Amino acid sequence: MARRPWPPWWTWELELSVHVMKRMIDRRFTDIELRAMLDAATDLRRDIEPGRWVAVTRHHRRPREVIVEPDRLSRVIVGHGL
Repeated sequence: MARRPWPPWWTWELELSVHVMKRMIDRRFTDIELRAMLDAATDLRRDIEPGRWVAVTRHHRRPREVIVEPDRLSRVIVGHGL
């Protein structure tokens, strides 16, 4: 099954919030694993917070959702939550 086209900002550099860095430590995965999860995302939907998106993915066969927000001024994707 082919993945639907992602928005143009999907390829921008990823910047991690302090919240995400703490969650990565708590859940024992690295920024490289987070980037791999985003590369393997199967769906992208709007979050309840305006301007943010939920990337649906998996990590070690477990479902995960990563909250991201495109920063159009800086042209980066800010990771906000896991």
